[in-house]
Amino acid sequence: MNTVAFNNNTTVKEQKLILPGCYDWQQFKGIKTLIEQQPGVKISYLDGVIELMTLGEKHEIIKSIIAILLGIYFWKKDIEFIPVGSATRESEEKGVSFEPDESYYIGEKKEHPDLAIEVNITSGRVKKLERYKRFKIKEVWLWQHNKFSLYTLQDNEYKQIFQSQLLPELNFKLLEDCVLMSSQLEAIKIFTDSIH
Repeated sequence: MNTVAFNNNTTVKEQKLILPGCYDWQQFKGIKTLIEQQPGVKISYLDGVIELMTLGEKHEIIKSIIAILLGIYFWKKDIEFIPVGSATRESEEKGVSFEPDESYYIGEKKEHPDLAIEVNITSGRVKKLERYKRFKIKEVWLWQHNKFSLYTLQDNEYKQIFQSQLLPELNFKLLEDCVLMSSQLEAIKIFTDSIH
């Protein structure tokens, strides 16, 4: 079992921990206040369950390169977008609080983002989609096992798709290949040159 140290001098591997027990909203907010003082830790809440996740360097590299490449895609395709990153989505009434790794309004700002991206290095569960469903986020991309799984919201349920409905011309195989390249500069050049 890996030990996790919350200081700036230690490399932290991504780990997930579900706290035992069931917590009401006030208990969650109290724990969240304490956790927010620890750098590199995300906290989420769904129906009384609290999950903690440490963010390792690999997670942050993948999240960042996806955001860079998507920004280039929006620019080259002349698609108006508003990046809102990992802005917290929470509602006591809906029983949920979480931070996507990246999220975007496409076109104009709406009640909730159109697209959310979740990067899972160690493990992930499709149950995470329940969080997004409560905010009616149209499309969710999960990065896991070095590839994307895409989901779209239809009839209030997420259905797996193999091509984005929001960005139907986006070449996901190329995007995956570029995310995995050891040289980010080379990835950016190859990805940019491929967009027409």
